[in-house]
Amino acid sequence: MTTAPLRKDAARNWERIVAVARALVDEGTPLQLNDVARRAGLGVGTVYRHFPTAEALLETVATRCLERLAAHGEQALADDEPGRALAGFLTRTIEAQVTDASLSPVTAAPTDALPRTTELKRTLRSVGGELLVRARAAGVVRPDLTSEDLVPLMCGVAYAASVHSAPAARVETAHRYLTALLEGVRIRGDQG
Repeated sequence: MTTAPLRKDAARNWERIVAVARALVDEGTPLQLNDVARRAGLGVGTVYRHFPTAEALLETVATRCLERLAAHGEQALADDEPGRALAGFLTRTIEAQVTDASLSPVTAAPTDALPRTTELKRTLRSVGGELLVRARAAGVVRPDLTSEDLVPLMCGVAYAASVHSAPAARVETAHRYLTALLEGVRIRGDQG
């Protein structure tokens, strides 16, 4: 991806490519750069100059969502109530997972095409881990719950909400499933 400021026409082309890619991702169509070029009304070379791989384009589509999640995570770290901070961060994460089709494949990818993606994923793991450590230290979540546990649990909630509800109800279903998950990991006063 280009890092120098783009000429106006190049910037318009970049925006058009990303908009077409976003539409394709939202409709569930795998990104193929030749298809993106055709749908954007641009030459294939133009698309490849901006995005050398479909993975780089997909990561670019996901970047805004990843940035919003990272910002929310940083805000959650400032919350003085660890249980609320963790629940709020997980809620935002699950909402993003069920509403942004670019997020899951990018976060699940073992390697990243763009350094910015690596940086954002590292930030999200760090913030999520720190929020969990704080919640465990405050005694509001099970002491045996780890970050490695949370990731597949959250993926499971997102998958279940996507499979078991209509698109219009996914956020509501995900909230309900996440609430059940959080109740299950919470420590209550009568537990030792």
